[in-house]
Amino acid sequence: MIGIKKLDRYILQKFLLIFVGAFFICLFVFMMQFTWRYVDELIGKGLSMEILAKFFWYMGITMVSQALPLAVLLASLITFGNLGESFELLAMKAAGVSLRRVMAPLAVVSVIVGCISFYFQNKTSPEAQINLKTLLFSMKQQSPAVEIPEGVFYNGVPNINLFVQQKNAETGMLYQVIIYKTDQGFEKAQIVLADSARLEMTSDKMHLKLDLWSGEQFQALQTAGTSPMMSNGAEQPYDRETFQYKQLLIDFDSNFNLMDKEMLSGMPQAKNMKQIVHSVDSVEHELDSVGKQYYKQLQTSYYKRPRLLPQDSIHIVRMAQKQGKQALDFDKLVETMPSTQALSARQMARASIKSMKSDLEWKQMVTGDGDNYIRRHWVEWHQKMTFSLACILFFFVGAPLGAIIRKGGLGMPTVISVIIFIIWYMISTSSMKMAREGSINMVVGMWISTIVIAPFSVFITYKSNLDSVVFNLEAYKNLFCRLLGIRTKRHLMRKEVIIDEPRMDVIPQSIDELRRDCLAYNEQKQLRRAPNYGKTFFHYQPDAEVEAINYKMEMLIEELSNSRNTKILGVLNEFPILYVTAHTSPFHNAKYNMAAGVFFPIGCVLWFRIWRFRLRLYRDLRIIVRTCNRLDQVITGTEDATETSGAEADALAVQQNHKKKWRVLKWLAVIVVAVLFAFVSWNGYQRYRYKKAVQQSEQRRKKAEQADQPIGPRTLTLPAAAPDVSK
Repeated sequence: MIGIKKLDRYILQKFLLIFVGAFFICLFVFMMQFTWRYVDELIGKGLSMEILAKFFWYMGITMVSQALPLAVLLASLITFGNLGESFELLAMKAAGVSLRRVMAPLAVVSVIVGCISFYFQNKTSPEAQINLKTLLFSMKQQSPAVEIPEGVFYNGVPNINLFVQQKNAETGMLYQVIIYKTDQGFEKAQIVLADSARLEMTSDKMHLKLDLWSGEQFQALQTAGTSPMMSNGAEQPYDRETFQYKQLLIDFDSNFNLMDKEMLSGMPQAKNMKQIVHSVDSVEHELDSVGKQYYKQLQTSYYKRPRLLPQDSIHIVRMAQKQGKQALDFDKLVETMPSTQALSARQMARASIKSMKSDLEWKQMVTGDGDNYIRRHWVEWHQKMTFSLACILFFFVGAPLGAIIRKGGLGMPTVISVIIFIIWYMISTSSMKMAREGSINMVVGMWISTIVIAPFSVFITYKSNLDSVVFNLEAYKNLFCRLLGIRTKRHLMRKEVIIDEPRMDVIPQSIDELRRDCLAYNEQKQLRRAPNYGKTFFHYQPDAEVEAINYKMEMLIEELSNSRNTKILGVLNEFPILYVTAHTSPFHNAKYNMAAGVFFPIGCVLWFRIWRFRLRLYRDLRIIVRTCNRLDQVITGTEDATETSGAEADALAVQQNHKKKWRVLKWLAVIVVAVLFAFVSWNGYQRYRYKKAVQQSEQRRKKAEQADQPIGPRTLTLPAAAPDVSK
């Protein structure tokens, strides 16, 4: 007997409780979504509670396979989110229990759930699908319940339109009734007017009994040789009857008639995997035999080689020799034929082509239906496996995400679960549809959702076991900025507590050294020039000078960041963040650089990127020099930019605002020009397409006008050494 530890029982208790609740909630959502699709066709049918109970029971069984993956995902996410939010997961890790050990019992449960899902799909669901479809079709064909409204024409009764001005709900009496009957055809339509009426169902529920009082009946009469549609209304004969009491018996079957289940036994949803394979094998065998038969027919009818008699061959050769050619021009033969004979030949050719086309289309439809039948069966076969495997994969998605997010309850976990499931479901549904239509490979279409979710589950599980911060948006933002070369700024703030004061006696020397290094580097390297392509990709060497400059600058900033002077901190924020390797080579590995340089299109893009970073480094070094000058002035007390009067400060602010405005206007102008260029290019392209379409239409029109002309040139090539038969 396998012993279960207290920790495993505790985790299983938490998970199973949430899983059961999540499963029934998901099942209810899927059932409501399915019911909503057919609510317009099922409402107002007067169905009994027994029929509705069977309908929802079979529907629930068929929806189990769809609800289980979402329930596993939601339950695992909430369970581990609760453990992380209450610091229970942290306590387990502190006690030496890894996340993998915590997930182990629930992983076994997810495998069991996957097996249950497979059992329902392969054993229980096929029979439930037959019963559900049978009930659904029978309910659609069920006659609606008679609930006559006031003031409008009611057409719920077959072949009858009924108008009621007023009705009494307590007595069931109808007042001011107009009945338009077409049960005998429109030629013998009847109009009944009554002061009052009562509508009842017969005991066998096969007829409606309508009692009428104080009314008249009109029936159209059709005379011999007269069409009621062509005759004038004033001249149309009719029969009129006045009555004090009249009873009408109307055919109306309100009984629920269940259709035969055998009619739906052939659909793929009603078969298990063994039956699906057997059906596919039998259909493929039939299609192979039919295809071979069609191939033989086409060989003997449409694609047979013509056989000429010897005298016909000699006649053709003589005609070709008269033309002085080795190939016989059939257009010349058609021109020499009489017009009636040529017209008859063209008509026969067109009729033959149309007959051939219709025959081939029919054969294509027959084989296409067989292929569609096979694809629908294979879709169901693969779906039984993918939905079962999804239960396991979704656990390895939900549990790590819950451990990383550390949010319990029904808020954030539910949103994340639904988003993940919707993405998976959309991929699965769209790919399944394309596989059913034959647009993509069957295996690829049915397993692409699993192929997408499996690496994600492995990645999330691996990161969670390493306690990696997967959802650190700042890290992804920094990575994105580094890849695109987006600038980042420093944000130094005044510290509340300062332990080590900056050494102001050595700071001016460090500033002067940093300034001289930047100036010397800019003069020596000539960064504004384009980089050498060969040195960039085939002779990678790290730039130690820039690394030294960056190190000195960062040490200076770190030292002065302990200052209490806000002016110094404001100047330090103006120092740029240097990219010390982006201007040398695209990669740190020499092999990668050589591979990128060999592939010229990729290498060209990377070369321009390196040039861009060289120009940026040139500007950054100049900014460092200017900032060092300002910093030196602030430290020595000679800088007056921060101690200017209010008017000068306002003027400086206005000047900076003007610069920003001009910069914004410049970019707006660039965007407008780009949009105009794109619009003009698109307009030109559309005009080109229009002209091309007009030309093609003109060509088709000319071909249509020449349709009565002889068929295009067809030639019969003669052998190189044709016998002389002119004698």
